[in-house]
Amino acid sequence: MKPGIHPAYGPVVFRDKAADFAFLTRSTLTSERTVEWEDGNVYPVVDVEISSASHPFYTGTARVLDTAGRVERFERRYGSREGR
Repeated sequence: MKPGIHPAYGPVVFRDKAADFAFLTRSTLTSERTVEWEDGNVYPVVDVEISSASHPFYTGTARVLDTAGRVERFERRYGSREGR
């Protein structure tokens, strides 16, 4: 790798305020805001809208769509292609 052209890669805390969940990882993102982590060190914190703690796919609260009912409703409303 060429020196001096890559962004700094260091520890960052990502925080999902909706789920009251945070995790420490390494990233090129940075922030002016900081937080004291469980190990006593201070790290930059990046607030995110959604994480694995709040996403419906990971939490098991995802809704299953009734696609067959939607197709039947569409065909009732606009007709089916078989009649053409």
